[in-house]
Amino acid sequence: MSVSPFDSALLGNLFSDPEIAALFDDRAQIASMLLFESALAAAEARAGVIPEHSAARIADVCHTFSPDPASLADGTASAGVPVPVLVKALKAEIGGEDARYVHFGVTSQDVVDSALVLQLRDALATIRRRIRKLAKALATHADSHRQTVMIGRTRSQQAVPTTFGLKAAGWLAPLVRIDRRIEGLSGDLLRISFGGAAGTLASIGAKAIDVENNLAEELDLPIADMPWHAQRDVLVDLASQMTALTGALGKMGQDLVLLAQSEIAEVQPGKGGGSSTMPHKSNPVQAEMLVTLARFNAGLLGTFAQTQLHDHERCGASWLLEWLTLPQIITATGAALAKAVDMVPDLKVNAGQMAKNLELSRGAMLAEAATFALADHIGRDGADKLVKQAVANATANQTNLFDELPKLTDAPVDWDHVRDPVNYIGQAELFIDRVLGAARRGFRE
Repeated sequence: MSVSPFDSALLGNLFSDPEIAALFDDRAQIASMLLFESALAAAEARAGVIPEHSAARIADVCHTFSPDPASLADGTASAGVPVPVLVKALKAEIGGEDARYVHFGVTSQDVVDSALVLQLRDALATIRRRIRKLAKALATHADSHRQTVMIGRTRSQQAVPTTFGLKAAGWLAPLVRIDRRIEGLSGDLLRISFGGAAGTLASIGAKAIDVENNLAEELDLPIADMPWHAQRDVLVDLASQMTALTGALGKMGQDLVLLAQSEIAEVQPGKGGGSSTMPHKSNPVQAEMLVTLARFNAGLLGTFAQTQLHDHERCGASWLLEWLTLPQIITATGAALAKAVDMVPDLKVNAGQMAKNLELSRGAMLAEAATFALADHIGRDGADKLVKQAVANATANQTNLFDELPKLTDAPVDWDHVRDPVNYIGQAELFIDRVLGAARRGFRE
C-alpha cells in the first residue's frame, strides 16, 4: 500500500480527486510561486524599486520556466522550504544583471503563502461549483419526493412517518449553510502574503506600500491589514468548513448505506460495486467513501488546528505541518463532492419498498398519532394508557394496532384516517419549501 492513497496509481481513483489534486502537486506549486515572483517584479518596477527591463525579463522567464521538481528536492530538504533553491534556479535561468532583482525584498513565506492562496482560490471555485451541482440534484429529489412517505428512524429504530423529500432536504440544507460560510471566509482567506523577513517590509523601504498595492493588483488579490505569517486562524477556519462539508456528505452517505441494506432496500445509491465471490451483491461503494472521507477529515482537523501555534513572527514546525495536512483535507473534500455529484442524480428511490416497510410495525409507528387523536375525546393520560394496551395486544396477537384500538374504545375517531401514514407527516412539505427557498437564495439561481 502506498504512503498516501491520494497519489497512488492503484488507489487514487478510489480516494483522490484528480482535478483538485492537480492544483496542489509539485508542478502546480512551482508555477504558483513563479507567478508570484513575476507579479512581484512587475509591482516593484511600477513603484520604481527595480528597473522595468529587469521586471520584463523576470516575467518572460517565469512564464516559461518549468524546472523538474526533483531537481529542487535536495535544496528544499536543506532549507526546509523550496523557495531558496527555486530562486537560485530562476536567477541562473535569467542570467546577467537582471537576475539580481529576482525575489527582491521578500521572504520565502511570502512566496509560499501567496502561492497557496492562488491554489486555494482555484480549488474553492471548483468546490463551490460542485456544491451547486449537488444541491441542484438534491433539490430535485426533495421536490419530487415530497409525498413519498417512508419510515422515520431515530436511534436506529422505527419512529414516525417522514418523507424521502424531507430526508433529501435534510441533506441539502447543510450545503447551503456551508457554502455561505465558505463565501464569507474567502474575503479574509484570499489575500496576498507580503511582509518580508519579519513582517515589516523594511527591506523595500519607503515604497513598500506602493509595491504592496501593485502586487495586489497584479495577482488580483486583496491586501491584508498586516502580514499574516504567524496568523493562521483563517486557514483553520477553511479546514473546519471543509471538514463540515465532508461531514455533511458523510451523513448523507451513511444514511444511504443503511437505506440500501438488503433487508431495507429503500434506495440504491450509485452504480454499486461487485464482490469477488458473491455475484448477487451490489456494494454501495460511493456512499461508503463519503463516510470514509468524512472521518478522515475529522481526524486531520485536530492535527491541522495545531498549525495556529506559531512562535513569535514565524515557526517552521507549524508551517510545515500545514503542508502535510491541508492539501489532503482539500483533496478529500473534492473527492467526496465528486462522488456525491456522480451518485445523487442517479439515486434510485424505491417508493414501493418504502410503502411495504411502513407496514412492518403493524401500525405501531403511528401510536403517537393514535394517542393524539384519541386524547381529544378521553384526555391525554387516558389515551396514552389505552394506546399502550392496544400496542401490547397487537404484539401478542400479531395484529395491526388499528384493528385493536376499536376493540378498546368507542370514541368517535376516524381510525382509517389516522392509520394512513400520509396523514401524519406534519409540516414536512413546509420544511422542504423552506430549504428549497434557502437554496435558491443562497445559490442565486
